[in-house]
Amino acid sequence: MNTQIFWNVIGDYNQHTLIAQIILFVFVISAGLLSYTGKLKWLAKIALGVVNLYIGIAFFAWYGTEPIQRFFALPLYLICGLLFLYEGFFHKDDILEKPDFWQCVLLLLYLFYPIISFLLGNRFPQMVTHIMPCPVVSLSIAVYAGYQRKNKLLLVLLIIWGLTGVKSVIFHAYEDIILLICGLYGIGLLWNECKQFRKSKLS
Repeated sequence: MNTQIFWNVIGDYNQHTLIAQIILFVFVISAGLLSYTGKLKWLAKIALGVVNLYIGIAFFAWYGTEPIQRFFALPLYLICGLLFLYEGFFHKDDILEKPDFWQCVLLLLYLFYPIISFLLGNRFPQMVTHIMPCPVVSLSIAVYAGYQRKNKLLLVLLIIWGLTGVKSVIFHAYEDIILLICGLYGIGLLWNECKQFRKSKLS
C-alpha cells in the first residue's frame, strides 16, 4: 500500500462517517469518565469494544481497499472488539484505577491526535481524527492499562497494532508516533503481567 492509497482511504472514511465519529467519540469519552469515577467501571470496556468493532467494520471492511486491511487489520479489530465486550460483560467487578502519570500522558496524546495531525499540515478529510484505527488502539492501551485484570491475548493484539506505528515514517503520518509510544508502553504492561503470573505460579 502506497502513501496516496493510505491517505485516500482516510479521506473517504472521514467524509462519510463524521457524524458517526462524533457520536462514538462522545460515547467513549463519557464511558471512560463514568468508569474512572467508579460509577460504571465496566462501561469503558464496553465502549472500547464497540469502537473497535466499528473500526473493523466501517474503516477496514467498508472503506478498506488493500488485502492487508481486509485480511490483517479487519480480523484484528473484530477480535479486539469482541474481547473487550467479553471482558466488560463477564468481569464487571474489575477495578479501573485512576490513571497514573504515564497513562495520563497517553490519554492526553490521544486527545491531541487530530491537533498534531493538523499541525503537521494535514487537512480534513485527509487527516487523523479520534475515531480512527491508530488513535482507537492508543486509547484502548491507555485505558486498559488501568484495569486490574488484563486479558493477555487482547493485550498482545493491541501491542501488535501499536507497533505498526513504525509506519509513521513510511506514510508520512508522523502523528502515529503516538501509536508506537503506546505500543511500547503495552510491551511493558505485558512484561509485568507475565512476571506477576510467574510469581503467582511459584507462590
